[in-house]
Parts: sequence; C-alpha cells; structure tokens
Amino acid sequence: MPVYWLPAEVVDFPDPEGANDDGIVAVGGDLSPERILLAYQQGLFPWFNEGDPILWWSPDPRFVLFPSDLKVSKSMRPYFNKPKLRLTYDQAFTEVITSCQQMYRPGQGGTWITDEMRNAYIVLHKLGFAHSVEVWQDDQLVGGLYGIALGNVFFGESMFAKVSNASKFGFISLVKALQKRGYQLIDCQQETAHLASLGARPIPRFEFLHQLKMIDLRTTDQGSWSDLYIS
Repeated sequence: MPVYWLPAEVVDFPDPEGANDDGIVAVGGDLSPERILLAYQQGLFPWFNEGDPILWWSPDPRFVLFPSDLKVSKSMRPYFNKPKLRLTYDQAFTEVITSCQQMYRPGQGGTWITDEMRNAYIVLHKLGFAHSVEVWQDDQLVGGLYGIALGNVFFGESMFAKVSNASKFGFISLVKALQKRGYQLIDCQQETAHLASLGARPIPRFEFLHQLKMIDLRTTDQGSWSDLYIS
C-alpha cells in the first residue's frame, strides 16, 4: 500500500483502511489543532521521532478499553477504599505531558513526545480538547496521563508513574468517571501488558473505525475537566 504525503495547505487524510502493513496512513502535514482533531475523528494519531517527518498511524488491530470491561485487581482496591493518593483533572497538564516526555521507559532509546508534539497538545488543552489526570502524593505529582476527548471517546496518549500504581490509580479513576458520563470507548492505540491487565483488548481496525462512526465525535464536553469532572 502507498503512504500518502500530506501537503501543508490541505487539511485532509486518506482512508485509514489504506494504511501500510505497519499501520502508517500518511506522512507530512503539520500539527495544527484542526489537523490533529480531524485525525482522531478519522481514527488516526500522530507518532514520530525527533527529526523525522510527521507520521499518521491507524494500526490494525487497535487496542481499546470498553469502560464496562475495566478490571480492578484486589491489590488496587485499597487505593480506593482508603485512598493513599489524591486525584485532580486538568490542574497540571503541562507538567503531566512533560513528565510523560521525560519518563525513562526500558527498551526505548528516546521519546516520541517531541517538543513540537508537546507544544501542539498544550494548545489543544487550552482549547478544551486535551485533558490530563494528575495523581498526587501529598503535594508531589507522582503520576498521571493525558489524551484527547471527542464525543464519548477518550483517546489516550501517554501516562507516567513515579511511585507504584500511580498511573493505574489515575487510569482506573478516569475510566470510572468517564463511564458515569456516558463515554463508550477508551482508545489505547497499541497493546501493552499494563493496559491489558486493566481490561483493554485488541479489536480489528475496521471494528474500531465502525465504533467511531457510530459515535458523534462532534459533540464534545469542550472545556476544563476540573469544572466538569470533580474528583
């Protein structure tokens, strides 16, 4: 399958079903809010290394979590029955995405969250589309995650933890909050053992794209989640 080069002056994408074997749909374009939001609406996301052109992905299969499938292990229950950690939403977005960018991950030689990517998502946060979950121990930020919300879908991007189970606590808390508000799908993009243990599973790309078409992604709780989702 050919990979399409996106001209900067045209905000559009080819059919994601035409992705190559690696899941790459297109190359180029920019990280403007309009292009990024359109990408998510069509089931794509940007992912590239520093110095490389922007790559737009739609992997097959897609790793997702349906909120009703969430698994909370016995070891995590004390974190909710007698909270050891404190949760907030959209109180420290820049700090969360920067921590995700700087987090050491075994087996990875660097980070895919380039400065260009980080700045683009900070803009989307200011526009009310990108959101963060912060996990605190006393007054220290010890974990969190961020992503994009469109319609009743949350497109997760990255998470980090500086103490044991901090990211799990944040993710589980978020899924429960989103389920109460009628969210139907959490996009995890690609498979990890961490997310699989929480109930996420792979589905074929065509099924993922069908799910997106069934959900009105144009109707979004745009704004700060610190007002919308009180922890």
